[in-house]
Amino acid sequence: MQVETLMAFLVAAAVFAYLPGPAMLYATARTLAHGRRGGFMAALGIHLGGYVHVAGAALGLAALFQWVPEAYLVMKLVGAGYLVWLGLELIIRRGDALGPSAPPARAGRRVFAQSVLVEVLNPKTAVFFVAFLPQFADPTAALPMWAQLLVLGTIVNLMFSSADLLCVLGAGAVADRVRRSPRIVMWARRAGGTLLVGLGAKLALDRSGP
Repeated sequence: MQVETLMAFLVAAAVFAYLPGPAMLYATARTLAHGRRGGFMAALGIHLGGYVHVAGAALGLAALFQWVPEAYLVMKLVGAGYLVWLGLELIIRRGDALGPSAPPARAGRRVFAQSVLVEVLNPKTAVFFVAFLPQFADPTAALPMWAQLLVLGTIVNLMFSSADLLCVLGAGAVADRVRRSPRIVMWARRAGGTLLVGLGAKLALDRSGP
């Protein structure tokens, strides 16, 4: 890859990574509901789930959405429904998600697993990678196209996760302050749940296709 192409790729990836998006809101919501540890586990889950889409773009699997729009619709609705379910669970669940009674390791593993699934079920991520990465790959390079897409996708995924981590740190500072008040903790959890429900509704109602 030429230097000019590399710089263009890094700038474009940074712009997409640091524009406020669903992943940032999701990480923020999880941090508000589960504290900084939960936010970090959510960001890690999103990051690892992103590699599924990177691999899909490299292997051409994401192109399936272009040829079978029904598959895109089904995956979008399943992902949206899962987000809404997670949000409602936070809103209606009793107990202190940020308090000392919550087992940190168990809660963290649960948030991590849920976050991986949320990212894997987001077809818009798959479409983004399959549309964005090939623009910066060089068919004449010694490295095979699939390998180039894997490398480029890994860089993009890392940049997106760095933005998510900043959101976790910011929301974590808020969560640390409200931890002392059970009432505020309850409302923080409900705010996080409402964000997740809103994200799910937005994804379900989004009419943009692959």
